[in-house]
Amino acid sequence: MGPRNLCGPPLMTHRCARAHRALKDAIPIAKARGLISLAMGGPERIYDLSIVSKIPIVFATIMFAPKILATVPELAEYYGSDLARLRVIARDAAVSTELWIRSRHGTWRFFQVTPSTIVEIDRDGKRLESGKTIEYLAGVAAREQGGENFVPS
Repeated sequence: MGPRNLCGPPLMTHRCARAHRALKDAIPIAKARGLISLAMGGPERIYDLSIVSKIPIVFATIMFAPKILATVPELAEYYGSDLARLRVIARDAAVSTELWIRSRHGTWRFFQVTPSTIVEIDRDGKRLESGKTIEYLAGVAAREQGGENFVPS
């Protein structure tokens, strides 16, 4: 799949329609972390939005996820071209690049993109402990459905 070819192979035809909804739904999440700026569209776009807060400044790409509970290696392979674009952004302690993915049912996963891998984070940008993905997603789903006091065991 070529760069940003969202409507490419027949298997991914639904991805194109949902990418816009994912970006729209990402805006409130991003606003909770700071001031946001949307990137202009086009084939050379490196990221979708930036978040400016105290530290770090975040450059995020928002994508549709056909398989939200895929393993990190599967996701790294599937989003390889998107991750490569994020990796061209200059790095230091004050800059973070992130991949945000959304399922068709509204479930989100977030990843910090490093030069060699991706690390799962929560919606606030904090790293998740290894093996905590399902527990974290269950807690988010409970809060979004009104179970504000849900505490994962």
